[in-house]
Amino acid sequence: MFNPSVTANKNNKAIAIWLLICCATIFGMIILGGITRLTGSGLSMVEWAPIMGILPPLNDQEWQQAFLLYQQFPEYQIKNFHMSVHDFKSIFWFEYGHRLLGRSIGIIFLLPFLFFLFKGKIEKTLTPKLITMFVLGGLQGLMGWYMVKSGLVNDPRVSQYRLTAHLGLAVVIYAYMLWVALVLLYPKINETAQDSVRKLGKQSLFITGLIIITILSGGFVAGTHAGFAFNTFPLMHGKLIPDGLFELTPLWKNFFENIVTVQFDHRVLATLLFIVIPLFWFKARKLTLHPLARTGCHLLLAALLLQITLGISTLLLVVPVALGAAHQAGAIVLLTAALFVNQQLHR
Repeated sequence: MFNPSVTANKNNKAIAIWLLICCATIFGMIILGGITRLTGSGLSMVEWAPIMGILPPLNDQEWQQAFLLYQQFPEYQIKNFHMSVHDFKSIFWFEYGHRLLGRSIGIIFLLPFLFFLFKGKIEKTLTPKLITMFVLGGLQGLMGWYMVKSGLVNDPRVSQYRLTAHLGLAVVIYAYMLWVALVLLYPKINETAQDSVRKLGKQSLFITGLIIITILSGGFVAGTHAGFAFNTFPLMHGKLIPDGLFELTPLWKNFFENIVTVQFDHRVLATLLFIVIPLFWFKARKLTLHPLARTGCHLLLAALLLQITLGISTLLLVVPVALGAAHQAGAIVLLTAALFVNQQLHR
């Protein structure tokens, strides 16, 4: 006998799995974006060609044309003037891979979306959310090019404001998509939560917000190259509170342009997480929680310890590419754990 609720559950599960696959590709995109930045590859492609740019140079003549085009911009003229075509290829492929993966994500999202839509498998309340994801993805492509353009004039370095906006939008898309997938996989339980559990849920929201702010502060660390300064921990130039924190005017500029303040802020935010997440975990241990919520709390603590270790190691070793990329990946893992805990506590 046909049961609409069973069919709806199957459809929601299929949609959730598709969204989780999209999340995995966005996760890969964020990591590759970090590698592209750390290897100095982000300005190697000086044109934005959403359609024609799918194909890389295919022969020596096309490589030479791409290299000549690159030579017309400040990064080559000021920084990489010693570079040969062979050297250029080594940075080109990272940026090309980053852009190609971005286009692939669009296809991975759009084609299944159209299939589910035309087959009538998407609930009416879900359709606007999926359309919003697609629009945000398109905006992310535009934001990426807007970021690159800032490094093609005068100073061969992208704006830290645009870089952080690009990273922030990627995090928003990932978080939104993951949340919708989790809600589809784990619908609300028809039970009234205890006041202590509801309070814990509010605390988990605070932690999630703090993680996102810390990630954004990391964007400013990357954009200002602040990670290459003060490579000691916990002190900065032998001081817990370093000199020069507020030497720029107006005051607000220090938080985004002063490498002393930018790195100090990131340390403070990370330290705050190192305090509040273990306290949250201890509180959760004393409560009666759904097994998945309890598991999520354990994962959150484990992800924090991993991320703190990666962050300190990256700093002390002066930002090697592998560790820097792992640190960026760790931030998304930590956010993933926080979102899972949130969703479980708010069921």
